[in-house]
Amino acid sequence: MQQQFILFLVLMVSSVADSQDLEIIKEKTTRDLIIEHGYPAEHHSVETEDGNMLSVFRIPYSHHLQNENQTRPIVLMQHGLLTSSDIWVVSGPNDSLAYLLADSGFDVWIGNNRGNEYSKPLKTPSWNFSWHEIGYYDLPAMIDFAINTNDQGQKSIHYVGHSQGTTVFFTLMSLRPEYNEKIKTAHMLAPVAIWKNVKSECISCAADLISADGWLTKLLSHAEFGRSMSSPASQCFETKCKNFTENQSSGHSNKTALIEAAKISQVGSWKQVFHYLFNFKSGLFQQYDYDTMKNLELYKSEKPPNYPIEEINSEVHLWYADNDQLVAVDDVVALANRLPKKVLHHIDDPLWAHGDFYLHNEIRKYVNEPAIQIMQQYKLDSK
Repeated sequence: MQQQFILFLVLMVSSVADSQDLEIIKEKTTRDLIIEHGYPAEHHSVETEDGNMLSVFRIPYSHHLQNENQTRPIVLMQHGLLTSSDIWVVSGPNDSLAYLLADSGFDVWIGNNRGNEYSKPLKTPSWNFSWHEIGYYDLPAMIDFAINTNDQGQKSIHYVGHSQGTTVFFTLMSLRPEYNEKIKTAHMLAPVAIWKNVKSECISCAADLISADGWLTKLLSHAEFGRSMSSPASQCFETKCKNFTENQSSGHSNKTALIEAAKISQVGSWKQVFHYLFNFKSGLFQQYDYDTMKNLELYKSEKPPNYPIEEINSEVHLWYADNDQLVAVDDVVALANRLPKKVLHHIDDPLWAHGDFYLHNEIRKYVNEPAIQIMQQYKLDSK
């Protein structure tokens, strides 16, 4: 009990301090970064079924191609945990996927989930959500808005998600399988669903400190996590979590991307973090684990139900690497074995890390150009 109380105090203090530092240096929005490179940019507000407002950015066409009057296939891109739409543009026009997609003739939509730096304020009760609600409510709202706003008679989109951006896709497509019809191809960069074999002392230590019926979990389940990925380091011994965030890139990062990515306000809900940790402890891809009484009330069972991954029949491409500390190869394979229609893409770089999917100085070669080719091939095959 004393250990958890000390943990709570340290987390709150470090989160507030880091949040103040990051707010000072944040100067440009995703839209500003896009316009800076000469691309047209739009900023839309999208309302979810449960009344939350999301900020979504758009590159409607390429100023290089001048293709605003041509059919442009829709692509929706979704960021990971405690990040934002910025990740898809921080590497600049020569490498970032958003720009490369626009220059390849796509209508590019860049989403933000509820509670991040662009999608505030939240509907009351504000922070009582995990990535389950992001997948169930936020993602379909953005998909439908993009299709309707494009106004070219398109009925489906291409999707790209990183980390939590993949988790919310699996959530939506398994629980609302009708949305599979709205997906042409889906690209899961560092796919996070089954989280059983992750080898991280930091995550193991954090998971050991919480439980579904613990007082700390209940206290923070309606609270803002804070804006710093460094604060979880205080949960455990410094030797276990000290280099956790540094190890999320391989050291071959685009330097401009690192500078801009460091300015992202890393904010979200504690419940998002807890949901991942509960799944790590169970080894299952399942809905949020409340205490037994609440589980019985919501799920009619003592344990939360698994997400029915087998219901996902859209074309899913899984992009993964050996050195990703947050995505174990065995877990990707286990996920793939349950997906009806999947293609695995192994990154042929032994040092490739979790954040390299948007930070690496060769993302164009390893991920972006191959993914774009798959999307373009879909168009050719559909003719």
